[in-house]
Amino acid sequence: MESAYSDTSETFGHLKILLDISLIMLVVVWLVTTLLVTRWSAPWVFGSALLACLLMGLVDINTVLTKATNEGLVTLVLLTLISVGFERLPWLLIMSRRMVVPSLAGSLLRLSLVTAFFSAFVNNTAVVAALAGVLRRSRLHAPSQLLLPLSYAAILGGTLTLIGTSTNLIVSSFLQETTGQGLDFFAFLPVALPAAIGGILFMVLFRHRLPQHDQTELQISEHLIEAEVLPESKLIGRSILENGLRDLDDLFLVEIARGDQVLSPVAPSQRIEAGDRLIFSGDISRVGLLSTFHGLQLFAIEEGLLSDNITEVILLPNATVAGQTIKESSFRARFDAAVVGIRRDAAQLSGKLGGITLQPGDYLALAVGPDFPQRMNLGRNFLVVNSQVEARRLPMSVSIFVTAAVVAVVTLAAMGKLALVTGLAFLLATFLALGVVDGADLRRRFPFEMWIIIASALTVAQGLQDTGAVAAAATWAAPLITGIDPLWTLVGVYLLTVLLTELMTNNAAAALMFPVAWTLALSTGADPMPFVMAIAFGASASFLTPFGYTTNLMVQNLGSYQRADYLRYGLPITLVYSAVVLLLLPRVFPL
Repeated sequence: MESAYSDTSETFGHLKILLDISLIMLVVVWLVTTLLVTRWSAPWVFGSALLACLLMGLVDINTVLTKATNEGLVTLVLLTLISVGFERLPWLLIMSRRMVVPSLAGSLLRLSLVTAFFSAFVNNTAVVAALAGVLRRSRLHAPSQLLLPLSYAAILGGTLTLIGTSTNLIVSSFLQETTGQGLDFFAFLPVALPAAIGGILFMVLFRHRLPQHDQTELQISEHLIEAEVLPESKLIGRSILENGLRDLDDLFLVEIARGDQVLSPVAPSQRIEAGDRLIFSGDISRVGLLSTFHGLQLFAIEEGLLSDNITEVILLPNATVAGQTIKESSFRARFDAAVVGIRRDAAQLSGKLGGITLQPGDYLALAVGPDFPQRMNLGRNFLVVNSQVEARRLPMSVSIFVTAAVVAVVTLAAMGKLALVTGLAFLLATFLALGVVDGADLRRRFPFEMWIIIASALTVAQGLQDTGAVAAAATWAAPLITGIDPLWTLVGVYLLTVLLTELMTNNAAAALMFPVAWTLALSTGADPMPFVMAIAFGASASFLTPFGYTTNLMVQNLGSYQRADYLRYGLPITLVYSAVVLLLLPRVFPL
């Protein structure tokens, strides 16, 4: 009798294990599929996967709380918060004044080296945002010849250190959860430095592949500006030429939206009718010219805003307003700002401004109200590229002290004398005490979405481990890869990570690939470390599309790049970077 009960209990135990493995694999398949084939936001997808694991009993609440306070994740959050203070240091802007020289090759070399160095220690989106404005105003070279190399140099520089990119910290977080030991501060350097040097050299050698858009055209901020003719306007019944709408400085009337019609090109003899929407292209800073015409109402006025303070932003992937029209999104109420101009893929958009559906990467010119800088949802929706409300620069004495403190923390962390998380917490407290940052800055810049993604990914990975799915996958994969050189498996992991990075984002790719790489390493009997590093380097190899890496998206419309420009210029960089990484990885981290 006892034997029968024992057999029944064992059978149910096996069934429970099989059910748990099936459920966790279903969650993983749903997670990957949703990220690849839908436009749902990554935080929502990862958060849903976490909740599914919790509700199905695959993990418990203590596991979730533990993952949410993972040391690597806390380090990433602290680094993001103190980067606000880094952005207010003057050193990068001081050096930027000497980066552009008459020789394009010399300019690219200086630009790349400075950008890579700063990106190794400072948030690379902040580096690109700080330098983009300077490069756009260059009179020596077209911005399209400088901005894409700027983004690529920031990516290459970010691979040099643990804090250079969030990808490295994510991989370190997973490694610490799995082994109890994260990556050292300069663990990436023996592979990353040669790869970065090779990438920079090829960026200079292949400079002829950079598009050279007309410099004069790009010296102004090309946007679409919409104005409506009110019923009482004195413009009605008169031609474009008679109304003086033909000879506006830096503004050009490209089309008229009249009901369901779009009149383009607009002839000088075309007469104005009530309700016409006049679509102008040109320098957004001259938008005030249009307000001088009787009965001509700009979209910004309709929304309750028109200001000389024009702020330029780029819509982020997974922004809450993406997929909605400007009016549907309640843009004015959300951000205390009105859209007065928009660019997409360097092309003009036809139709009424308020009816345009917003897409990730859109370059928006905003007339902002006084509450705009205080809104907590800016970081989740936009990258602020340029604003007349300058970030407050630190006094030189404070800058020197802050820089010395940062150098001390980095040095001690690199020497193993101080835990990086402890040093970053000290820096944040120091920044608050000195007034370098304040509470409002920290609330705006808290990386909530990234925190959700990483905590959820760590939780799902733990579910894979606890249910036995990892062990089962390793057992299943072992016969399939028996006899295959582990080096080829390593190459496959790297290439798959690169592909996922271009299809989704670098952080999501790293989070998804770590359990896969770890399982394959166990199956081959190889040391997992080269596989771990392959994920870190592969997830940063985003040179082929504007969407795989945030800095690529930032420069897309600033440089009027087409998507083919990324492939044309980025493919040689990808090849040389990947060749160096795959050549050095098994030598620095033996299989």
